[in-house]
Order: sequence, then C-alpha cells, then structure tokens
Amino acid sequence: MKDHLLLGQTLRFSGDPFVGAPQDSAIIGARGGVLVRDGRIAGVGEADDLRRDHPQVDIIDHGDKLITAGFVDAHMHYPQTAMIASWGKRLIDWLNTYTFPEETKFADRAYADDIADRTLDLALAHGTTTLTSFCTIHPASVDAFFGAASARNMAVVAGKTCMDRNAPDGLRDNAKSAYDDSKALLEKWHGNGRATYAITPRFSPTSTPEQLETLGVLWAEHPEALMQTHLSEQVDEIAWVRDLFPTARDYLDTYETFGLLGERGLYGHAIHLEPREVDRLAEVGGAVVHCPTSNTFIGSGLFDMAGLKARGLSVGLATDTGGGSSFSMLRTMAAAYEIAQLRGTALHPAQLMWLASEGSARALHMGGEIGSLTVGAMADITVLDLSSTPAIAQRSARADTLWEALFPTIMMGDDRAIAQVYVAGKAI
Repeated sequence: MKDHLLLGQTLRFSGDPFVGAPQDSAIIGARGGVLVRDGRIAGVGEADDLRRDHPQVDIIDHGDKLITAGFVDAHMHYPQTAMIASWGKRLIDWLNTYTFPEETKFADRAYADDIADRTLDLALAHGTTTLTSFCTIHPASVDAFFGAASARNMAVVAGKTCMDRNAPDGLRDNAKSAYDDSKALLEKWHGNGRATYAITPRFSPTSTPEQLETLGVLWAEHPEALMQTHLSEQVDEIAWVRDLFPTARDYLDTYETFGLLGERGLYGHAIHLEPREVDRLAEVGGAVVHCPTSNTFIGSGLFDMAGLKARGLSVGLATDTGGGSSFSMLRTMAAAYEIAQLRGTALHPAQLMWLASEGSARALHMGGEIGSLTVGAMADITVLDLSSTPAIAQRSARADTLWEALFPTIMMGDDRAIAQVYVAGKAI
C-alpha cells in the first residue's frame, strides 16, 4: 500500500487528561496531518511540514473535519446485537427473558457468522475500530467473531463465555469443558493476526467454584491473555453473590480466591464497590470498565469516575451492547458525562475522548498499538464531522475553541458524525 497523508484537524494525547488540567494533555493540530505507511502511523504533525517532507505521498484532505484515533469499546456482547433495546427489566430478569434465549441460537455457526458480521459493520459505521466482546458458551461463536474481525483486519478481544450453573439448558458447560474449550480457543486465536483472547467467566453467579478455579488455573498458565468478567453491577446481583459465596469477603473476593484477580483483568461495571475492592484493584492494577448507557438502561447505578480515577485505577469505556442501548461511542461518552454530572463532576471533552480511545486501549494493555495517534501505532483512525446535523452545526459554528466545537458532537452525535474510518490505514 502506498504511503498516504490524511489532512484535517487532529486530536491526540500526550498523557492522561485525568492528571492535571485535562486540556494540557491534548495536542491539537488546527491544520494537521497523519502520515500512514504499511498500515501504521508513520508521522503526525503540521500539514505543511508533512507535505514538504513527503512530497510523493497520496493526499487525502478531510478539510476541517477532526482526525482522531479510532474508538475502542472495552466491553460488549456481540451475541446481544439483535436484541438491543429490549424493554425494561432488571439485570437478572433481563438475562433470563432476553439474553439467554438469544444466546442459545449461537449453537448455529451460520447464525453466529451473521451476527458477528452485523456487529462489526455497525461498530465501524459508528467509528469504533476495536471491540472487546463476550461470546457464548459455543466455541463456534468465538470462531465466528474472530473470523469476521480477521476479514476486516480489526483488532478485537473476545473469549468463550463460561457458565455451569444458573443458566438454561443448552447454555451450560462444566468446569472441564470450560477449561478445555477456552484453552483450545486461546491457543488458536491469541496473537493470531490482530486477535487477543480473554478468558471469560460471565460472572460469579453463573460459575461454580470449581469452574472459577479451573479458569484461574488456565489464566495462570497463560498470563499473556486477558481475563474479562462482570463485577458489582446491581445491588440485587451483589446480594445474590453473597448468598452463593457466603465465605467471600465481597464480590471481588469470589474472583480473587480462584486466581481471577490480576493486572490483565477487565472488570465490567464496578459500580457498587466496597473500599477493600477498590484497594485491591488499585494494588494489582486491574482495569474497571464503565458502561454508562447500560447502567442507566437497566437501572444499575452511577459509576464513580472521579473517585476511581483519583485512586489511580485504569478505566475503560464501553457500550455494553446489548444491555447498553447504543452502538455509538459518542452516545456512550454523552452518557458518561451525564452520569458524572449526577455525581458532581463535569468531565471535560478531552477526558471523554481519551476514555473512548487511549484510556480503553490502556485498559486492554494495548496502549501505543490502538486508540492513539502516535507514531508506530496501527492506523485505526476515525474522522469526525463536527457539523453533521443542523442542530450540531448551528452550535459548533459559534465555537471559539476545538472543545466548544467538539462537545456538541459528543453530546448529540451519532453515526452521521462519522465521516470516515480507517482500519490499519485502509479506508472502510
């Protein structure tokens, strides 16, 4: 592929905007450029300088549109794509009424292939270039997702969801098959192209202690893999965990006891954390993932972004499709802003954009590889139209700064704001 130079406004980060003044970590190019070579970013800077230094490259001029890193969704469920926005249940009822019946369909590889293709195409249409997904208990569902991502050259994270209790017939495995299937899939897919495997117990209520223990053993054998699960999403869920694990100190302890607490762990939701849980997550460096549209849609609670970031926790941002009610990371950023407001914190646009890109990439231990407009990173890039609708255009026209121009798109934007997406430098 010939070198090409993308021109437009550019937004990248030199550090975490939750440390110090948020805007101080942002590097804005009013007329910037991104040089792409062999699928990676080979240069970032002022447009005139890049054009002078690389006179033979192909030029793709995006005008005054904003060139950013592709969005990184740190927690979602591709098998729930077809049932997104299902009406009004609490978590456990919602799983039993909608999720589990839908996931049984993934025993059919053709159905899994169809939904995997649909999910990834919807993600790309919304500017998301990396998804972190739970699959189902069926190994074919994992093959379908990784296969669809490979066909699009997308960096994705996924794993077979393991459940051996409190789930319907057809959606339960056992401790041995969870270990055997997960090990085989990990060895097949982890590091294959742009694929990363995550060992995936759904959550403590659907795994026996025996299954959690075997998955902890597997993670110890393959510490290079990620581990993803759910933690402290709803208060009635926490009470259920307490009944199922009466000797556990808290919810997190049901993972820690069995070797499922670690630096490469991803703990979705993490809303109602006990002080000990926050302390342990901070000590080991585990990441928590904020799923704001899901938390409001299912009525789970208000994530403590300011408090957890102040403790130094790694925080990712996610749609949690289909408990989340949108495929859009823009809508997810808007919901994160609204939840933070309810907790007394106004998140800066720089913080929101960072969470949806580099912050999530860091949570996945893929910082510098995805979610970043830095030299050497993969050229997974999203270009935003900051005047995509009449309502947004009339507001952004009054802006004196990039942040004033960008914030209306964060709050009101959707797939119409996605002017172009590049995956490994290729326009999608």
